[in-house]
Amino acid sequence: MKYLSFFFISGLVFLILSCGDGSKNTGNDDEQIVLTEGKCVVASEETEYSRTIGCKNDFTNLSSEPMDSLVSGAMSAKVVFDTADNDALYFQNTKLFQIHYDFVSTHLSGNGLPVVPDLASFNTTEYFSPERRFILGAISFYEGPQIWALEFSPYDTASSEMISKLYYAVQKNSYFGPALYFHPTSDAITVEAAKLPDDIKIVTTDEIYAGTDYQPLTVGIGVGQLKFMNAADLSVEYVSYKDIVILDEAPNDISVVQGLITEEFQTPLSHVNVLSQNRGTPNMGLKGAMTNEKLRALEGKIVQLTVSADKWSVKEVTTATAEKFWAEHLPEPVVLPPVNLDPSEIVNVEDVTEEPAEGEMLIDKIKEAINAYGGKAAQYSLLTKIDGVPVKKAFAVPMYFYYQFMEDNGFFDEIDGFLTDDSFNTDSATRARKLTVLREEMMEAPVSEEFQTKLKAKIEADFNSGSKLRFRTSTNSEDLYGFACAGCYESHSGDPADWDDVLDAIKESFTSAWLYRTFEERSYYGVDHKSVGMALLVHYNFPDEEANGVAVTNNPFDSTGLDPAFYVNVQYGGDIEVVAPPAGVYSDQFLYYFSQPNQPISYISHSNLITEGTTVLTKKQIYQLGTALDAIHNYFSAAYGPASGSSDWYAMDVEFKFDDDENPGEVPALYIKQARPYPGKGM
Repeated sequence: MKYLSFFFISGLVFLILSCGDGSKNTGNDDEQIVLTEGKCVVASEETEYSRTIGCKNDFTNLSSEPMDSLVSGAMSAKVVFDTADNDALYFQNTKLFQIHYDFVSTHLSGNGLPVVPDLASFNTTEYFSPERRFILGAISFYEGPQIWALEFSPYDTASSEMISKLYYAVQKNSYFGPALYFHPTSDAITVEAAKLPDDIKIVTTDEIYAGTDYQPLTVGIGVGQLKFMNAADLSVEYVSYKDIVILDEAPNDISVVQGLITEEFQTPLSHVNVLSQNRGTPNMGLKGAMTNEKLRALEGKIVQLTVSADKWSVKEVTTATAEKFWAEHLPEPVVLPPVNLDPSEIVNVEDVTEEPAEGEMLIDKIKEAINAYGGKAAQYSLLTKIDGVPVKKAFAVPMYFYYQFMEDNGFFDEIDGFLTDDSFNTDSATRARKLTVLREEMMEAPVSEEFQTKLKAKIEADFNSGSKLRFRTSTNSEDLYGFACAGCYESHSGDPADWDDVLDAIKESFTSAWLYRTFEERSYYGVDHKSVGMALLVHYNFPDEEANGVAVTNNPFDSTGLDPAFYVNVQYGGDIEVVAPPAGVYSDQFLYYFSQPNQPISYISHSNLITEGTTVLTKKQIYQLGTALDAIHNYFSAAYGPASGSSDWYAMDVEFKFDDDENPGEVPALYIKQARPYPGKGM
């Protein structure tokens, strides 16, 4: 059984899909319980803890939005059971003490009680050891389905006996005790939950989500004309940055809009979600959006859409209000890194980016390489220098040849004509049509003999295996701070045995610089279109990989940095990308606590393309992936993370494959395909 859920952390929301646990005793088995509030005992939000919760206001005073809530609008209060203090129960004020350690080290250390050790020792003992002093959990109240649930951290190894002790103590000392459920938050905890006594009610995530219809992905405010469309029509109907668009399902890409509402919930690392985050434009999922009476009543009107963590709203506004909003929220023009056309040789990717000498900065070396070879090749080059990070053998084609192609065939002159044409600048249909014609002309244009000669020599010398090559776009206009342009450029494959196929792949990659959506994105950010340089990163294609995925080298569900983990989204095979899955297709998603004792894995969802009860990757493969992610995270910290002096939340966005093409019949091997600063970070 599949079900929907999502996490909200500091404005970042992830839609996930997972499997029910088939528990014996669930919320659907019980009648609705009417709770009776007792005497309130928590005086204010300044009260540091309470031994009981007598009324809803007590819980409100002690609770906060949890670090990793499952539902928008959920509130949570951490709870501590102290076996060294006669099994005393404490509901801690989670506004004042964000983590368990803060509370117990303040109130339950010394003065006749054992001294609480340092944080590292506390974490190792109190979440993993069977000989722990404390049993630590949280009480979450889910507003939509009106569910009270006791929850443990996904990596907590508490036994069923420990869970039972805390459950009964909370049940006895809270007014909501009769309605309390236990909610397993990982596969490992689900195993222990199956051992609980029958009188402990279990609620699964699908039951929590039975009545949920709202998914806030990117919180914010947008103002624009409200339009209803089908996602499939985006290729023929054009939208602008003055529109708020309601779609039947999540598209793979969309040009700049003021806001996005999709009737189908979205996936965690989809391009449209990443785009919305970087643009700062609201993005939400809403079941029944296409027939929502409130929205339909405002169709075609100028509205203000507000997306927040727990609710959304929309209201009509005047044209004057809209014009003022657009003027105030137009981003500062983006100036791209300058193009360096001096390098004119095709080089091994290892030679693209130099490692810094003593006293030099890694980020400066990356920027230098980007100017000639683009961001993708610049950072792939560094991956080849990191121990434990397997990559495909590759070479890089400098931007010199893209500029040569554009200038030799007069395309820059043609673009100059576009940019001075009023109809091109004011009419989206005209703009789209002329860009289509430009791309068609590029596909018919010749590639210089100089480029072909050098490319043939490189392929024959090092890549003459009969396999297809992947020509991956590598530009100076991606992964920049404030301008990620996620998914703007497209890569293509060509077979060296058919030289025309190779030339077509190169030209198709070049043409992606002039896709309508890409052009609109750059225009919105004031980018000089002719300042875009495109290099190519070239390696053997993955013809039939066993798994493809994307990982983030920090826990995106925890903006505090107190709960480090790798977030991994991986799918079986190579036909379906995890960033743009078809409707109804789910992938394996999990948090891998690589730095924690025993390296626990907390599955959030499971692929429905494989046998139920199995996983896309084995534990050995996950460990191999974790080792590579850890090495990448640490290495690039010198450019983007704490090692560079930055205090911002830091992560690398990593694409990977598992493939057995080089060793057929063997266990598929890991290959890192790309590493870049997580959206919002960059040069």
